[in-house]
Amino acid sequence: MLVKHIRLILGLCLGLGYSVQAQESPKEEDFFKIVRVPAPEGTLLEVGGLGMLPNGNLGVATRRGDVYVVENPTSARPYFRKFASGLHEILGLHYEEGSFYVVQRGELTRLRDMDSDGKADYYETVASWPLSAHYHEYSFGPKLAPDNTFLVTTNVAFGDQEWWRGESRVPYRGWTLKVHRDGRIEPYATGMRSPAGPGVLNGEIFYTENQGDYMASGGLWHLEKGDFSGHPAGLSWAQTEGSPIEMTTAEFNEVVDPQKVKDENGRYIKPENVQDDNFITLYEAKESLPEIKLPAVWLPHGIHGISNSEPLVIPEGYWGPFGGQILVGDQGQSKIMRIMLEQVNGVYQGASIDFRSGFQSGVLRMAFAEDQSLFVGETNRGWGSAGDANEGLQRLIWNRQVPFEIRDIKAKPDGFEIEFTHPVDQESAMNKDSYFVGSFTYKYFPVYGSAPVRNETHQIKGIRVSEDGMKVRIALDTLYQYHVHRLSFPGIREKGSSNELVHMDAYYTLNEIPAGEKMEIKAMPKPVAQQPAQPTPVKKPATPTQPTVRQTDQVVNETEIKALLTKNTCTACHATDKKQVGPGFKEIAERRYSAERIVELIYNPEPENWPDYATPMPPMPQVPREEALKIAKWINSLND
Repeated sequence: MLVKHIRLILGLCLGLGYSVQAQESPKEEDFFKIVRVPAPEGTLLEVGGLGMLPNGNLGVATRRGDVYVVENPTSARPYFRKFASGLHEILGLHYEEGSFYVVQRGELTRLRDMDSDGKADYYETVASWPLSAHYHEYSFGPKLAPDNTFLVTTNVAFGDQEWWRGESRVPYRGWTLKVHRDGRIEPYATGMRSPAGPGVLNGEIFYTENQGDYMASGGLWHLEKGDFSGHPAGLSWAQTEGSPIEMTTAEFNEVVDPQKVKDENGRYIKPENVQDDNFITLYEAKESLPEIKLPAVWLPHGIHGISNSEPLVIPEGYWGPFGGQILVGDQGQSKIMRIMLEQVNGVYQGASIDFRSGFQSGVLRMAFAEDQSLFVGETNRGWGSAGDANEGLQRLIWNRQVPFEIRDIKAKPDGFEIEFTHPVDQESAMNKDSYFVGSFTYKYFPVYGSAPVRNETHQIKGIRVSEDGMKVRIALDTLYQYHVHRLSFPGIREKGSSNELVHMDAYYTLNEIPAGEKMEIKAMPKPVAQQPAQPTPVKKPATPTQPTVRQTDQVVNETEIKALLTKNTCTACHATDKKQVGPGFKEIAERRYSAERIVELIYNPEPENWPDYATPMPPMPQVPREEALKIAKWINSLND
């Protein structure tokens, strides 16, 4: 009887012209809900630091120089008590034994309440470092290091005439510093440009970097004493007493051309990317400059953020299968990514994947509460963000249901092993068309960022699915050490349903290829038998009322354009009909550019055309011209 009712309903729907579609796969918002933490009217929470107190209260520091204690922060009516004010651009906070430690632009400050009235009345300078008063000289931290010292990272300034070039005008700008309890400053590592996210992850020191000159993209670096992470400005102080760095600026410039060129008027010319030029990569430079530390994980610019911020470990036992993994916030795209780390040959490497987007402002700081919710502190003043609010304090709450996601990725001698959070459908997992694997690297030069270069597509040579369906191992035709490997799984489906992965693209930074046995390659499943070829019918000549449509004039269908936009990472910054990091495709269509002009702008963007968007689009020369033209024609079709 039930079957008859279903057939009747389907028949009525079809007869009335309604389309019957499969249920849409769940999205990230179906598992992790974003809620606002209500603050008193008029309170501007441009959050620069967050920290949980032992009693469950939340410490909040702001860029405007205030520190609040939030009582009952997970309740519907939290109480905000101002603890301190009058500080300078706080960009980090640590609580310890009744005191708050904050990093201002030029010092580490201890805040104490001496008379127990709930407000700080003693502001103590623990340590200070020089400032040149340049606007970009932010300082970040503190984080408590394993040896009980405080970690601080410092931004570089920029040149006057060479306004694009990072400079270390005063000692230890562009450095990671350890501040001892007695106030002594210990230089630890250099090569930083805009290190917004110092962190101690599972007892090891890490930091996140932002794209810029000499920084091809954002990334997560593991730091050991004496490391050089890539930006040369801090080398100005490498010979200072106590420095663990021996490399000089002159030695660096012999390997990496600084491109200091003047025009006919004697003014410096800003270095720009030149396609098909001779270039060096970071790992190639390391052959001559062994102090260089490669990133553990590159975070591809415009895909996994544009202004990477704090890294934070998900505590074991929190958030189901993701416990122990790492979250990285992003200020520019107002979102959080997840990182899966492993050590191969003693070197950190791993994969990054999107986790949760849609925050109201730029994600800068994070802190877990005891109820497993995540406090997210936000700001965008001067920096811009996809979320259009100027500030924010929000919570991310898991509903205790496990999404169908990539849980982990491990490198293998001939490919990768992918673990999922639910069993995969065997048929979809054994189909090599369910996968796409590509790889690329970046240029290492003083240009602001780098487009992906040495792009390769890899062939799937073998697939093996575990008996429980939780793991899939793929063997590739080749692996490229030091390259980022994009692993995409558009055809993978969850066992027992037609659900797609919530996030189907991960980017694995392959610093080391592990040893071990390669996968035994068995014959791939044969494709479904094709019908015998039929004689090609004779085409009738087109009549005047039915002109022949040229293939180049056709607009791709919805399925193909979705695949093209995803493959070429367009959807990381653009949506069809709303503003994200960049304008919506419909807004672009309203400009009525020709398709050829859109292709030109894909390869060489003109940010001045979009002054209302804070984040400039990077050049995308890696997009094949044929695909760029299809995307351009689809964009223009939105104006029809």
